[in-house]
Amino acid sequence: MKEAGLLTYSNRRYLWWAIFLVIASFVLYETQSPSGLQPPNGGTWQGYMLGSLGALLIVWLSLLGIRKRRYRSRLGSVAGWASAHVYLGLALLVVATLHCAMQFGWNVHTLAYVLMCGVILSGAYGLVAYVRLPDGLSRNAAGKSIEEWGSELGVVDKEIQTLATKADAELQSAVVSALSLTEVGHSIWARLWGLDRSKVQLGAGGVISNPGQQTLIDHLAECIPKARTRREAQVLNDLLDGFGRRKVILARMREELRLRSHLRIWLFFHIPLTVALLAALTVHIVVVFLYW
Repeated sequence: MKEAGLLTYSNRRYLWWAIFLVIASFVLYETQSPSGLQPPNGGTWQGYMLGSLGALLIVWLSLLGIRKRRYRSRLGSVAGWASAHVYLGLALLVVATLHCAMQFGWNVHTLAYVLMCGVILSGAYGLVAYVRLPDGLSRNAAGKSIEEWGSELGVVDKEIQTLATKADAELQSAVVSALSLTEVGHSIWARLWGLDRSKVQLGAGGVISNPGQQTLIDHLAECIPKARTRREAQVLNDLLDGFGRRKVILARMREELRLRSHLRIWLFFHIPLTVALLAALTVHIVVVFLYW
């Protein structure tokens, strides 16, 4: 099933469920204290009903991870659960806001609300990522997996190393340093933003930045007109071609890692926030029934 199918599953059945739930919640909210003597709040019977509905939704939405691993379960399809998860999760924001009547403070009740918003926002990001990013991954991959691009990079590097043995000692040292100081996805931030902190050592100038292998490519291009023999010029041209191919491969690998990281990073927030929300919700319910 395509990711976009989550939104159109069964003719958007769960969108209509969510709309009905939102309308019913607004109607229930508006029935509070029609005389205006007491403003709407979570302590009225309507507030309790909205709160109970919100709590049930939170618990049910949290069960999606379990349902996805119950391959033999007959409690609906995973696609249906996922679609309902999206639409009812968004409806939950309205239900919970009406339950508390937008009364916030420095307490566990507001903490539960904030955590719920964090869960919904991270989930919304995950939905957008899963709808939009796979096409980018497909275009960037050009029919190859990142492992295949890595294998091709290894072949190119070996060719470059062989060519470098035909160059003078200074250029050979620069080429070897560019190969060894290349970085691909060395940290989570580098993967998320496609950062390239590769370096190269050019002569006595020390180690300098070499993003996209461009510093060494420019250096090779400058050396070609200065070549003393045709053989030396040919080696420089071949090295320039090799690093040009290397630049393309590395760019595709970094983009692959960037897109995959954006596909997964939301889970590092969504799941822990969900666990924290369930804990805060439990405390919220206990406190309400003990002291209210």
